[in-house]
Amino acid sequence: MKTLKETACGETVRVKKLTGEGPVKRRIMDMGITKGVDIFVRKVAPLGDPVEVTVRGYELSLRKADAEMIEVE
Repeated sequence: MKTLKETACGETVRVKKLTGEGPVKRRIMDMGITKGVDIFVRKVAPLGDPVEVTVRGYELSLRKADAEMIEVE
């Protein structure tokens, strides 16, 4: 499965599944990232951390570890 971490800059993807555990998964969901939502990857830092995305009309920065827990299609 492709994760948000592997998504190229400028690409729009849809969340398929969240694979985190407990509080980490809850925090990701509280940021508005839930199954079926579209995510636009705006920028990726030179070393890949963080990833800046647009979700539900607002900008959000995610760590690589968090982006890896978000499966997309």
